[in-house]
Amino acid sequence: MSLLDLLYRHGALRTVDHALAQSLRRLDPDTPDAVLAAAALASNAIALGHAGVDLTRPPEVADANWPEPAAWRAALHASGWVATPDAREPAAAETPLVLEGDLLYLRRYREYERRLAAHLQRLAAQTPAGAMAADAVPEALFDALFPQRDHAQARAARLALQSALLVITGGPGTGKTTTIARLLVLLLAQARAQGRRAPRIALAAPTGRAAERMAQSLRKAIAQLQELAELDPTLCAALPQQARTLHRLLGTVPGRPRFRHDADHPLPFDAIVVDEASMVDLPLMCKLVEAVPDGARLILLGDPDQLPSVEAGDVLAAIVAAAGEETVAAKPAAVPAAAATEPARRARAPVADPAQTDLFGAAPVLAPTPSTPPSDVPATESPRLPRVHLTRGYRQADSLDLGPLASAARDGEANELLALLRGGRLSGVHFHDGLADPLVADTRVPLLAPWRALAGIEDPATALALADRARVLTALREGPQGAFQLNARIEEALAGAQRERYFHGRLLLVTENSYRHGLFNGDIGVCLRGDGGAIVAWFAATGGGVRGFHPAALPAHGGAFAMTVHKAQGSEYDTVWLQLPRQDVRTLSRELVYTALTRARQAVHVCGSDAVLAAALARHAQRVSGLARRLRTAR
Repeated sequence: MSLLDLLYRHGALRTVDHALAQSLRRLDPDTPDAVLAAAALASNAIALGHAGVDLTRPPEVADANWPEPAAWRAALHASGWVATPDAREPAAAETPLVLEGDLLYLRRYREYERRLAAHLQRLAAQTPAGAMAADAVPEALFDALFPQRDHAQARAARLALQSALLVITGGPGTGKTTTIARLLVLLLAQARAQGRRAPRIALAAPTGRAAERMAQSLRKAIAQLQELAELDPTLCAALPQQARTLHRLLGTVPGRPRFRHDADHPLPFDAIVVDEASMVDLPLMCKLVEAVPDGARLILLGDPDQLPSVEAGDVLAAIVAAAGEETVAAKPAAVPAAAATEPARRARAPVADPAQTDLFGAAPVLAPTPSTPPSDVPATESPRLPRVHLTRGYRQADSLDLGPLASAARDGEANELLALLRGGRLSGVHFHDGLADPLVADTRVPLLAPWRALAGIEDPATALALADRARVLTALREGPQGAFQLNARIEEALAGAQRERYFHGRLLLVTENSYRHGLFNGDIGVCLRGDGGAIVAWFAATGGGVRGFHPAALPAHGGAFAMTVHKAQGSEYDTVWLQLPRQDVRTLSRELVYTALTRARQAVHVCGSDAVLAAALARHAQRVSGLARRLRTAR
């Protein structure tokens, strides 16, 4: 049996991956089996979230007789299906595969990676409009906005005045939005002092839910700014208060994979701020960065310790790996500190990259780290990527002492995390040891209580506000501890076995973008019975207010009482119930646990066993990629 057929029989390939290899075989019957298997693996790598496949670390498949890496590379080099261009040069359009060192890519994804690196380096090397006159900003205004000049928020502001590219990273509640609001005021003041028009500013996020949260946070930050006596109120009035999805920002072209805005038709903005950058996949980030015009600023915000994007790539982590550490403890002005403690900083090797090592030692990983960089890449330095990391958390309420728990999850310290869960010393943290069903007697009542309250609500705005009081987060979609089955059981507990599909108080989760409706993947709605008895699905409207839809008219959607941790990214809830599976699964990782825990504002319930938690924290949600290496080398 050929290696290709063996991989397919063992489930290591999808039907589409196998079909790609078979197509190559039909076009050239002399294509070696090793090349066909590598092509299928490169295709399957995209489905697993990787940019390509590492030939030195093939998947573990019983009875697979893998070629030696050197012989495999030689066979690929000799194949007409594989291009081997210089790392900075485009690959020939007629070749479906590209080999760089031990990384084999589908050509399209190699080009996304190459183009993204080139355009990020372009931005890092540029000077934005007005940057050379940063001292035009009044000192009194800078001191009012950033009274502690030696902290990270002030450093970020100074970099924003001088740089076309800025990456601001930090965990939940570290003041990223506060920093953005204040540095945007500085950009407006800088332009005014120079006699230039006010910069056109765009706010964006990967999902509609994340965009709405970004806008809400910014509006709160602006309200705080308006209390500063040193601040001209017209500067606050000029700040944007709405955010949009990246797809809407770039302009979707119906039925086509391209956007209206690209390198030839750049965005009409002077400053573009993107929140939740860890959720942005490789193709989308490439298209965004290409559409940033010369002279404009791009500011990326995100938490590199969260789960990577659902689709291929881990772009923010690669940028962080290439930029290095620029960490100063943040201390936001005019923002009350909650009880969360400052997590200890640590180095992170977030992307499986040829030039990286695993800084976490011998912990198992979801994807192997390529061992050697391509030999044709010169070891010259690229333009430095400006990055500031904020470390002090402020989002959680006094009732939730999440900091130590989140730090243990982020660092993969399973013993420490379990000790914290069992110790009972952290306020708002509850551990349900070995619990595989949150709807059993002891937890059923507190779990359902926030949603039962929706039964007596008639006002849509009030109902939508209550919708975020609680959420069950899962690692899986299917199975007894999966989001789909838990949703069905929660809905039955709330409305009975003979319930209507759209009952009063049902929460809905939109699962696709619909520009016709103005609804986007991740949007949350609530079903309420109107005066005439008909059910209406209500969603938050951009800019405030609510919008109602007949449920039958909605785009693809499902229940929202329980959802996967991936779907919860960009959101936060008063109470989070993290339901882990009975047994270890490959989707579990420390990033998943960390992301789930940090969605909570007031309380978090962890349901699972010691063994599953330990297995999750021993695993990285790493991605195979060459982006960090590209960003560290000159164009």
